[in-house]
Amino acid sequence: MKGMGNMGNMMKQMQKMQKKMMKAQEELFEMEFEATAGGGMVTVKANGKKEIIDVEIKEEVVDPDDVEMLQDLVLAATNDVLNQVDEKSNATMGQFTKGLPGGGMF
Repeated sequence: MKGMGNMGNMMKQMQKMQKKMMKAQEELFEMEFEATAGGGMVTVKANGKKEIIDVEIKEEVVDPDDVEMLQDLVLAATNDVLNQVDEKSNATMGQFTKGLPGGGMF
């Protein structure tokens, strides 16, 4: 029966950790991230859910004869902001999975 007490304690610890994980995830989802490209000509904002919430394009970068450059700037800023979200997510959620089998998969 001694092992059952340890199992109960372990379950309580897991429930505590799960609550902390959920809180950390909620906080991450509420965060906003921002990236720019072209020296600030294009700005893309995303939230912690990896949803793009805003795209700003300065008027002077809009050139009908060079649409490809604008597309490249938007892609660069978008990829950058999504990488920021991934890095923060890994840092935030990774603390809960260190040492676990298959850990660090967030």
